[in-house]
Amino acid sequence: MFEAFSSGYYLGRLYVEPTRGDRAAINSRHHERVNEQLYADDEGISRTDLPLVMKIGPAHLSVHGEDDVPERTLAVPEDVLENVDVENPPSLEEVLLAKRDHAARLFDMGAV
Repeated sequence: MFEAFSSGYYLGRLYVEPTRGDRAAINSRHHERVNEQLYADDEGISRTDLPLVMKIGPAHLSVHGEDDVPERTLAVPEDVLENVDVENPPSLEEVLLAKRDHAARLFDMGAV
C-alpha cells in the first residue's frame, strides 16, 4: 500500500473522500497493518492503535482506524478537505505517510 519515497515519508495512493467526522481515518484493519509494518519498533510489544501521520497537500493529518471506512480509502473531515487540493472527491490521490521517526517529530512540534 505504501512504498519508500524519501527520508521522511512513504508514498501511497488512496481514495480520498469527505467525512462528517472530526478526524481523518482509514479502515481499521489497514491502520493496524500499516502500524505493525511501518511504525512498530523491534523492541518488545508495539502498540498498533497509535495514529498514523499522513500528508495530503499542505496538511498533516493524524489518521485513526475506523471500521466503517472502505479499504484503500482515506476519510478526511470536510473542513480539512476544503483546504487541500482534492477535486471532486472521492478521488484517487497520492498520499504521504510520515515514517515513524518523522511522525514522532511532527507530534512533538505540535504540527499534527
